[in-house]
Amino acid sequence: MKADILLGLQWGDEGKGKIVDVLAPRYEIITRFQGGPNAGHTIEFDNKKFILHTIPSGIFNPDTINIIGNGVIIDPYIFNREIENLRSHHIQIGDNLLISRKAHLILPTHRMLDAAYEHAKGNAKIGSTLKGIGPTYTDKTARLGVRIGNIDRQDFLQLYQELKQRHLTIIQSLGLDYHNFQIEGFTLEDYEEKWFSSMDSIKAIRKIDSEYFINQCLNNNKTVLAEGAQGTMLDIDFGSYPFVTSSNTITAGVCTGLGIAPSKVGEVFGIVKAYATRVGSGPFPTEQDNEEGKKLREYGHEFGSTTGRPRRCGWLDIVALKYAIMLNGVTKLFMTKADVLNTFPSIKAGVRYNYAGQQIEHIPFEASYEKLEPVYKEFKGWQSDISGIRNSAEIPARLADYISFIEKEVNVKFGIISVGPDRNQTIIL
Repeated sequence: MKADILLGLQWGDEGKGKIVDVLAPRYEIITRFQGGPNAGHTIEFDNKKFILHTIPSGIFNPDTINIIGNGVIIDPYIFNREIENLRSHHIQIGDNLLISRKAHLILPTHRMLDAAYEHAKGNAKIGSTLKGIGPTYTDKTARLGVRIGNIDRQDFLQLYQELKQRHLTIIQSLGLDYHNFQIEGFTLEDYEEKWFSSMDSIKAIRKIDSEYFINQCLNNNKTVLAEGAQGTMLDIDFGSYPFVTSSNTITAGVCTGLGIAPSKVGEVFGIVKAYATRVGSGPFPTEQDNEEGKKLREYGHEFGSTTGRPRRCGWLDIVALKYAIMLNGVTKLFMTKADVLNTFPSIKAGVRYNYAGQQIEHIPFEASYEKLEPVYKEFKGWQSDISGIRNSAEIPARLADYISFIEKEVNVKFGIISVGPDRNQTIIL
């Protein structure tokens, strides 16, 4: 058996959580392979809305085992709040949730460092979620990190204190007084208290050597779905650097984030919005900083599920989509938020860029710091409410034309069209 992968093909916020929730009954195991609480996967059903930051989106299916893989980083305080919220809605948390011993911990001072680095950058800030993601991954690669498997060691407090002091020294070297920093409205002392008191939630969850566990499951013909966070264009290597996240968000990240071989990768499902959004700084060629962008934001409720920040909105970028499909080896596309375009009389898609006096169909190295001017193809909108459609035969002709155009451009077929936030508002093609 091979592991299937589901990941975002844009700048994150593509609606991965909903699609994982829809697919969950098909899989025995769903596992996160990278990222941390900077992710915000939204799932809606039965008039309830949940936002998951660390826990895989298969948690709502009682028959699915959910694994937090070694490539994920965990803040115990945020993790504990997530568990408490789920349990308050009678969602089962027990043997169906496992954590890799090799996953790294986000310390309170990681979050302080994140804020200090952003402050020090001034106008050059990248738009961090301030969840401590970058500093935690930095310590991981510098071989300084504290891992889940360290929690039960007798020298855990010593490891914690040594890393904390290193962070405080760095903050002071930036000319900042860490005593005046607050994390989610708390002082460092308060946050530490909540952080350590939240550790009981992690201690109560079964820890595993996830690389052995997952490979054994595959050898036993268990069905596995790897759930990505953020999006391809935020990949640390292939995204719009330096305006990226700190992990590999692409298919290759599954191998290092779970410990499976490339030969164990099966289907690759790529999620793409019917338009495009981005949170934070960085290039966004098809951004519409105008009334159309405002309409997309308003109709799509485009505000970060983790930060609450308004998302930048624009048209679909075919060049970036082709790039993401190439990097990930996408075998099937899933479109989300098609219903957001219901009232638009015309819809656009960027098919090429004007750059350095010529039209190009690739993303040049300079794209991170030089503006690319998109060349658009325009489509007539369907101007009808599609949120109640469940059968592909009922899809409006103009939406079908839009879907067909994208499929021909990227040479990959769509398998799902999402027409609303609820798990039931889904068309299987």
